[in-house]
Amino acid sequence: MGQVEDVRRLMPLSASERVAPDCAGLNFFSIDRSLQDLLHCYLPDDLRAHMTPHYARLGALAGGRLDALARESDRHIPRLNARDRQGRDEDWIEFHPAYRDMERLGYGEFGIHCMSRRAGVLGWPQAVAPVAKYVFQYLFAQSEFGLMCPISATETTALLIERYGDAALKNRVLPRMLSQDMDQILMGAQFMTEKSGGSDVSGIELTARLEDGAWRLYGEKWFCSCADADIALLLARPAGAPPGNAGLGLFALPRRLEDGSRNRYRILRLKDKLGSRSMASGEIVFEGALAWPLGAVGAGPNRGLKQMMDQVNMSRLSHGVRAAAMMRRCVNEALVVARHREAFGSRLIDKPLVRRQLMKLLLPTEQVLSVALYTATQLQAGDAGDARAARLARILTPLLKFRSARDNIKVATGAMEMRGGNGYIEEWVNARLVRDAHLGVLWEGTSNINAIDVLRRAVGKTGAQRDLGDALQATLNDAADIPQDLRAALSDAVVRAIDFAGRVAREGDEARMRQASSALYHAAGATLLAAEGARLGRMGRDARRLILARMLLEHRLKPQDPLEGDASDPRAVAALLDEAPVPLAQAQALV
Repeated sequence: MGQVEDVRRLMPLSASERVAPDCAGLNFFSIDRSLQDLLHCYLPDDLRAHMTPHYARLGALAGGRLDALARESDRHIPRLNARDRQGRDEDWIEFHPAYRDMERLGYGEFGIHCMSRRAGVLGWPQAVAPVAKYVFQYLFAQSEFGLMCPISATETTALLIERYGDAALKNRVLPRMLSQDMDQILMGAQFMTEKSGGSDVSGIELTARLEDGAWRLYGEKWFCSCADADIALLLARPAGAPPGNAGLGLFALPRRLEDGSRNRYRILRLKDKLGSRSMASGEIVFEGALAWPLGAVGAGPNRGLKQMMDQVNMSRLSHGVRAAAMMRRCVNEALVVARHREAFGSRLIDKPLVRRQLMKLLLPTEQVLSVALYTATQLQAGDAGDARAARLARILTPLLKFRSARDNIKVATGAMEMRGGNGYIEEWVNARLVRDAHLGVLWEGTSNINAIDVLRRAVGKTGAQRDLGDALQATLNDAADIPQDLRAALSDAVVRAIDFAGRVAREGDEARMRQASSALYHAAGATLLAAEGARLGRMGRDARRLILARMLLEHRLKPQDPLEGDASDPRAVAALLDEAPVPLAQAQALV
């Protein structure tokens, strides 16, 4: 058998064999050494050991069956049926069987929506730490982006009902929202956007009226993702409430009433979206639909928007994880092409311009994974009562959402270019990755909205940039194996980014808020990469993140002269593109 294989290797490739393959059939966990290494930094040993076989199982599905189902679901998009055969307004959305199979994997088999909300999922005796849950999202979204919206929305809807609903509502819906039984589960959504726009909710016109002791909704919502959800959260203005944000109340809307009949709202049509086509988004009109209030709502000032921000923060973190997932898929696709395809007498990966392009894909991909995992740990600590961690999560979640969404577009486009013309063809995954990537800059706030949130609120109102600066300096101080010159350069970059953000916030300089947000994100990313690389290198694992930290510092936090040469050391690029781990001593020498 070995001789046959040797002969085959010596034979010239056919024209079809020269077409670069994709990642289909690979195990997306097994090929991701960065993720495997970072689990040693962000998960306790017992949780990591327990979840690793489950990560490997999902990684195999993501590169195999889930990938095939995602392709089918993207081709066969949902279809709205407005009435049943007897003419009743029993609208329902028809999904391809492949989408339902993906639901059974995400909700039923892995319980991604509920593993951090109750004990026992995947055999873990407590609720799973959020950072471990986000690893499942990260692996799943490398093949299917669309379904992660309802999975995340189900978790956040249940969270807000758990925090703000009364006992009767909790008993009615939470057991089923946190179920893995596909015959019993209630899936969630948030219907917020109206025709006036999504980010500025102060003009919401959906009206809530108290009629015979029950709240009923009248009006429209313009963009309702997960349009067929069983329980949806909405912001509405109670009749007589003041205008603006202060008058908004938060409500939970059931699709079906206690007697099994449809609630009084209709899906008017489904959106024909550029990306995320597998998941149904629609326009909905409310005609006296029953809704349950979350907390006290009435004619006076309400807390609905403040309550809803709990969901927004978690959703922004989930979006960052999904962007990290798609960027990883793009990098893996680009590497498969570069290592397989030959042109002009050599492999693509050996060509200087290709290596430069690969580094432009790899650097933001590694950076976003570090920031996302770190943010998840702060969110968990903040929810447990750590006030400083809560402030860190408050600034990190919009930072992550802002930069990851923008970087995702660049990485997806660069990976498509690496594949060439085939990358533009829908038979390959690159076209879908490009389409899906653009959604990130729209959901949960555009780039401008997230940057303003960082500077005006997280920095301007709570001073969270100081907490971030202190945390990053402490991270540097705790990592003894970071070379001194790199440590000093990172420390200086952190100080400058924090000072710049504070100045922009004080001056109300809106034109520079995106610049300041990017500086904070890059300072955090470079610091985390360096600390992770040093820690992993001391463990005898791959220390390449030290090199990435230096590159991030040079290319994102220092001035660049476009007429000077590239600052990247070819030896560092070679080490990063080599599949072998980088020992600590080599990484230290290269930075």
